Amino acid sequence: MTTTSNNKKLGELLDSLRNSDKIRVLFVCLGNICRSPAADGIMHAVVERHGAETRWEIDSAATGGWHVGDLPDERMRAHGRRRGYDFRHVCRQVRTSDFDNYDLIIGMDDNNVSNLRRMAPTLEDTAKVVPMATFLDSRHYYAVPDPYYEGAEGFELVLDLLEQGCETLYNRLS
Repeated sequence: MTTTSNNKKLGELLDSLRNSDKIRVLFVCLGNICRSPAADGIMHAVVERHGAETRWEIDSAATGGWHVGDLPDERMRAHGRRRGYDFRHVCRQVRTSDFDNYDLIIGMDDNNVSNLRRMAPTLEDTAKVVPMATFLDSRHYYAVPDPYYEGAEGFELVLDLLEQGCETLYNRLS
């Protein structure tokens, strides 16, 4: 599929969601302990700040199953607390039913997006899979990098990118 075709399908998907009564979004990363639970918590905060909680359903999940049942990484929770977030999501793995239950499935990087597209039960479901970079204004980041093996700067960068991306996502669908 060409980039033009992908952009057209994404535009159509976002247009349909903008006009829907309920917007259901699933954020996905590799382990669901850093990036995707942070995106989940930040998106909840954005939606609450705009008074739109009843219109949005937000969750997060992992493509891998190593951390199922765990809370987010303590370093991500600590960095999030400094910004006023409380990341309490309990890690779970992506399920086939997620493709029925969510309108938009947002992968944090190209690897997650590829894995999600392979997992999609139907061709139509692959259109729901979108990279988080779609909602980033930065020309320097084509993905949300995994901070797991990075220092404090890595976690702060991820939070910066996710705050920007979640606000952009909200604005594009409102």
